[in-house]
Amino acid sequence: MTEPASLGLFRSAESDVAPARDVGVPSARLVTRASEINNSRFKRALDVVGAATLLLVLLPVLLIIALAIRLESTGPVFFRQKRYGVAREIFTLYKFRSMSVLETHGTFVQVSAGDSRITKVGAFLRRTSLDELPQLLNVLRGDMSLVGPRPHAVPMDDTFGRILPNYSDRHLVRPGLTGLAQIEGHRGPTDAMNKIQMRLRCDRAYIRKWTPLYDVKILLLTPASLLHANAF
Repeated sequence: MTEPASLGLFRSAESDVAPARDVGVPSARLVTRASEINNSRFKRALDVVGAATLLLVLLPVLLIIALAIRLESTGPVFFRQKRYGVAREIFTLYKFRSMSVLETHGTFVQVSAGDSRITKVGAFLRRTSLDELPQLLNVLRGDMSLVGPRPHAVPMDDTFGRILPNYSDRHLVRPGLTGLAQIEGHRGPTDAMNKIQMRLRCDRAYIRKWTPLYDVKILLLTPASLLHANAF
């Protein structure tokens, strides 16, 4: 059987598990690699140039999406929610609003397939990941990177952080607009423990194996990953 094109990026991620004595504590190697990532001038330049270029090129698309959202339902064009960034620093993440309600406070309810809160326009945006485009602003601000672990809602991070050893390793680097987990097909809801475990393994493998070229490869593979069946 032919291997998926992205499998080479993921290889050895399965073995990227801390020894028992190090459970919950990032390895020195991982911390060192994370520092290299966070201080990389190439990565930051790629983020700024890439995000600015995409915002400029996609401006007509962004305006059409904003108009469609306003015409379909009342409420703001953008959805804002607090997320953990590097070192668990809180930042405000931007998305196009895809639901009829704004749950930025109070009890968090994860979106699921067929969720009645999702609007018709929102369903299309979520299926194509176009709802994530405003995060290019987060990239320009330095809250996020083009490539890195995808940021989850704070309540989810708090819950998984109490359950999974080494979960906080995801916060050693800036969260990303796309990442290794996404090109490997780990998208959609984290409604099962094995799903978040696979994402965590991918995130730790990304930090451990990072190079500037690695980011470029992930970015090039991202468009094809948007067609994965897990997207909704």
